[in-house]
Amino acid sequence: MLSIARGLVRQMKIASLQPSVTATLKGLGALSCVVACTTYCRDLCPEVMQYSPAIIEDAWSAKSEEILAAKPDIVIAASPYRAESLAEILKAGIRVLALAPHSLDDIYSDIRTIAALVERISAGEHIVHGLMDEISQTREQTRNFIPQRVYCEEWGKPLIASQLWVAELVRAAGGIVIGEPGRQITAEEVAAADPDVVLAAWCGAGDRVPLNKLVERPGWAETSAVREGRVYCVSDELFNTPAQTLSGGLRAIRWAMYPDRYWRPEGVRALGEPVTSEVEVA
Repeated sequence: MLSIARGLVRQMKIASLQPSVTATLKGLGALSCVVACTTYCRDLCPEVMQYSPAIIEDAWSAKSEEILAAKPDIVIAASPYRAESLAEILKAGIRVLALAPHSLDDIYSDIRTIAALVERISAGEHIVHGLMDEISQTREQTRNFIPQRVYCEEWGKPLIASQLWVAELVRAAGGIVIGEPGRQITAEEVAAADPDVVLAAWCGAGDRVPLNKLVERPGWAETSAVREGRVYCVSDELFNTPAQTLSGGLRAIRWAMYPDRYWRPEGVRALGEPVTSEVEVA
């Protein structure tokens, strides 16, 4: 918070350039701080629109004039970045908090940092410990389950495995991770690893990953996942938004691995189930 005249305190004004930041502010009860955000923030947290924030470009394509027009006290951005977008953010001449999480520990730290910034430290600890506790409980529940080989995909052309924090969630549920997190992998390499479960959550695709096209990749028809119909689309925000929304990703993972032991959560679509539209990959 920022002090002003006569001992009063005015609310910090934040330009949020990533949905994970806006989701964290929502969890902290601080959406009213958001004076500018992206269309992706609006889609993930439609509640933010009651505060009439300006809609601006994200950390990948930021424009300094948009940031300046919103008159924030601070810009909070998160990876992925481009050199040009970082230059635009800095060009605005406003304080910047630039986040670049890789692991669950990084995400916990980022939540705490944002919580301290908006003076919601207790709420931040509640979020962090809630996520940590669910992960710990899942690890204990699945300790003696039969391990599953799991391939999680962040993008489809080229194939890119999901980020490290997703791999950590898979391991917490007793899974064996296929592919190096955040790195490219070939369809043939995935097929050779013979996944029991395939979970596709493409960035920006929502729940529209074309699963019918995934299973046509070279060698995939012979994998355990395809033969047993265990190929799923997971809503983008459950894997690719490094915030408390990852608890939904954990529930998707453990259900996909052990469908006879967990209730099916929201945000998961199985191979053969309808989708209104699919994402085309150039």
